[in-house]
Amino acid sequence: MRICLIAAALIALPALSACGSDEPAVTQAELSKSLQDKGLKDVSLADCAAQVFLDSGMSQDGLRVMVANGQAGDQAKELNEEDAAKVGAAQAKIAAECVKLGG
Repeated sequence: MRICLIAAALIALPALSACGSDEPAVTQAELSKSLQDKGLKDVSLADCAAQVFLDSGMSQDGLRVMVANGQAGDQAKELNEEDAAKVGAAQAKIAAECVKLGG
């Protein structure tokens, strides 16, 4: 179960750059697919985690950072301070609400 949580935390953020604000809103399906593409293979866990991130109040730019292709480790440089704090809170909620679905 801890492995799933750690994997979700590491996979949730990868990105190299945020996109412009003229783009359509990031959807739960896009975010879930991005999490799966980055290694979170449990679909129910990815769906749940994506919904938690959407419900966290992150900006669309922050969500686009999460959906963008990139390597783990680069993402924190791209999130603003407010979105980074919301990611931390979302990860705790994912641990409480979603990990049991994937484990």
